[in-house]
Amino acid sequence: MSCAFPVLHPNPGWTPTLAKGTLANGTIASSATNANSTTGARETAGLKSDPFNSNVPITDTVGKHCILELYDCDCAKLDDESLLRSAISNAALRAGATLLQLISHRFEPHGVTGLALLAESHISIHTWPESGYAAVDVFTCGDHTMPERACRVLAEELGSRRHKLSSFRRETPGQIAGAAREPAAAEPSWPG
Repeated sequence: MSCAFPVLHPNPGWTPTLAKGTLANGTIASSATNANSTTGARETAGLKSDPFNSNVPITDTVGKHCILELYDCDCAKLDDESLLRSAISNAALRAGATLLQLISHRFEPHGVTGLALLAESHISIHTWPESGYAAVDVFTCGDHTMPERACRVLAEELGSRRHKLSSFRRETPGQIAGAAREPAAAEPSWPG
């Protein structure tokens, strides 16, 4: 089967101009929020904003990468593998991404790791219930996905009272910027 993919292009939901509070490299820095709010002040500009709806400029990029730190979460939720699988699936759906596969593992005595393989890239989460903490990574490519939405869903579903969200653009390498992409004709052969 042969299929050509269009050139990698920006997400129309992201603005083409530099947003206030955005670093020169496109990074949005947001501080942790207080216990009663899901909005935070951007460290770079001291502006009140919703870090889950940032206007990072996206031109000539393959996608957007969000790193989310969740603090003061519901400890029982962080240790519930089934709930985390559901939250990750819901986060992918709300981000407009296509979930291809979801794997998870519950550790003893506590903690869960979950990984969603998306057609657009991935969502991962690692939990420390004993500390009320979760580390989340959301990377999406394409013109239809919004990784901040996935972050918002995970923060809400895990009962996070504070968070820190950092997001940045993944720039398109010059050598592939104008090239059509073709999938491999056959499965790769793995050694051994």
